[in-house]
Amino acid sequence: MKHIHVKVNGKEYEDVVESRMLLVYFIRERLGLTGTHVGCDTTNCGACTVIFNGRSIKSCTMFAVQADGAEIMTIEGLAKEGKLHPIQEMFWENHGLQCGFCTPGVIMQAFWFLKENPNPSEEEVRQGISGNLCRCTGYQNIVKAIMEAAKGRVEVVTAPARSV
Repeated sequence: MKHIHVKVNGKEYEDVVESRMLLVYFIRERLGLTGTHVGCDTTNCGACTVIFNGRSIKSCTMFAVQADGAEIMTIEGLAKEGKLHPIQEMFWENHGLQCGFCTPGVIMQAFWFLKENPNPSEEEVRQGISGNLCRCTGYQNIVKAIMEAAKGRVEVVTAPARSV
């Protein structure tokens, strides 16, 4: 057992965890943030993608003890004051989801990707989300949503947002 301290979505947490507990299970089971999904446990699907110290990671391949002292953002941390983040808004408006299982991970990857590359080409978007699998949509509307978020960043940020 190991004592850890993390900051998740701006809130401080302390807990005692088993050395073998994966970060994704810590986030879901200990913190109750169930937007981060468990898909494959092998880094293939990306459903567990979170932002870890400013980097996009797949939380199914990191132990919670490795996160001691880290700052983490999950899908729950994107919406602010009941308003969807512009990327979430674009997924909504462009029908960038069907069943929704992959959506939190794809959105977190898109969030990180657009910080790294704010003006991507369609090919760069496709490459940027290539580690996130979607079995429903065929990616067309996912890519469209990300491209729209990139193109309209200022307008989207200032536009009235839907409540969560």
